[in-house]
Amino acid sequence: MNLSELNSAEFRQFVQDHLTEDPALLLFKYQGKVTFDLKMAVQQISARQRAAKKLPAWSENPNLLFPASISLEQSSSEETARFKGEGMTGKSMIDLTGGFGVDFFYLSQGFEKGIYCERQPELFQITKHNLEQLGPSKGSEPLEGLDRKFEFFEGDGLSFLKKTELHFDLIYADPARRGNGNQKLYKLQDCEPDVVSAWSLLRSKSDKILIKASPMLDISQAWSELPEIQKITVISVKNEVKELLLSWEKGKTQESREISAVDLGSENLKFSFDPKEEENAAAQLGEAEKYLIEPLSGILKAGAFTLFSARFGMKKLEKNSHIYTGNQFPSEIPGRIFEVIQEIAPKKQEIKNLFPSGKVNVICRNYSIGAEELKKKLGLKDGGEDFLIGTKTGSGYKVFWCKRVK
Repeated sequence: MNLSELNSAEFRQFVQDHLTEDPALLLFKYQGKVTFDLKMAVQQISARQRAAKKLPAWSENPNLLFPASISLEQSSSEETARFKGEGMTGKSMIDLTGGFGVDFFYLSQGFEKGIYCERQPELFQITKHNLEQLGPSKGSEPLEGLDRKFEFFEGDGLSFLKKTELHFDLIYADPARRGNGNQKLYKLQDCEPDVVSAWSLLRSKSDKILIKASPMLDISQAWSELPEIQKITVISVKNEVKELLLSWEKGKTQESREISAVDLGSENLKFSFDPKEEENAAAQLGEAEKYLIEPLSGILKAGAFTLFSARFGMKKLEKNSHIYTGNQFPSEIPGRIFEVIQEIAPKKQEIKNLFPSGKVNVICRNYSIGAEELKKKLGLKDGGEDFLIGTKTGSGYKVFWCKRVK
């Protein structure tokens, strides 16, 4: 990759002038009519378009370059990266799996020194260029002290860690979750680098360890693989689980563990608990009352099924139905609240009479079929302000017509 060509005024101007246009049409329209690498320019436009929501400030910065789609896909959003950086301070930190550098950039803000490691040569070049545009740096000379804000190591982060004499206030890693056949991997020890096998090394080199994991990773599996992890944070954005953060801190007591569900971009407070609280909690079961409550997705991922009922005084519809009910609800309850209008029979004619437009939002939780299948069966499509909630209560499978109130 020729970075000097990608940084040329003509190249950058072309990208900025055509940001809202169809990349495929641009490739056809300008073929043979420009002096720079047109394919690369179009790739930059396409990447900025895909990154607009996830990385708004970065995609609007004309001085930055963007990598291939897989690196963008695996990158954290600005929002989740900023969250990781909150309260993180110290002299030095290292990112063993630097990638596109979004997490590294925001995590490093509270440290005097940040070391970025990446073994893919092209991605390393792109991110080094970007970080030099975004923050203070004096190049990538040999690492001899803490006299520069950013340092760059092209190669395997664990290899660097084994050789360095430096001790870090924070080690961060986001292991790659794709196998050789591009299949998704969920166990920590299957990912690259294998932080489970390297755990003793990580502990010996740092006071804090932070590992980003797949939102599909089972929380009990995480503790099975890394028993010394003290806290697991489930990060959601607008009620969609995005990632898990596994935290360890030197000197912190191992007597208790903490799971915390955080929903960024919403007014809901974080929901934190010790897994033992869930084990010891008791839920009262009951049929549907005035309101149905669906906990935030992060709380469901955290596994606080019984504790949610106990903590907020809500009845559970059925042991395995994670829908809760009551004639009133606490104002701070972290979930979606629906007011029940009536129970209805899931019959096509009855549904057609109630919703002539055919637009209803359908939710199924522990129901006999999934939401898509129920919509197809009843001839519905999502839309409007009405909701149908299919679930199971103590007396069987039921469908409730509801209006959302919170």
